Amino acid sequence: MVTKQQLKGLPEDADLRRADSLAREIFSDVANKWALLIIEALGDGTLRFSELRNEVEGISHKMLTQNLRMLERNGLVHRKVHPTVPPRVEYTLTGPGRGLRATVDAMCDWTHQNLGHIDDARHRFDS
Repeated sequence: MVTKQQLKGLPEDADLRRADSLAREIFSDVANKWALLIIEALGDGTLRFSELRNEVEGISHKMLTQNLRMLERNGLVHRKVHPTVPPRVEYTLTGPGRGLRATVDAMCDWTHQNLGHIDDARHRFDS
């Protein structure tokens, strides 16, 4: 098991090109399809686990749980447990999470703008 390093404030901690940098670790955590889709879904407000699972089509219970824990650990998602029976758990983006959502939105916009070009390129490549 790889241990997570602590931020030392050194320049190499912020260097994405370094395999041992904290920045690369964070980038690796949040730059996966499930994390990006969860961030996009939570951008509209607070959602319960089951609502999130419905919003992110195709995600398994296990993957949603793992990604929510990772996003919470990285301070991008806030998890609130209401003391009810059964417990009600809600997830909301934090300030940094909302900041990342702006980047996710830009990626979604880029995808929509270039969808036709990419589809054409794939057809040319595959034939």
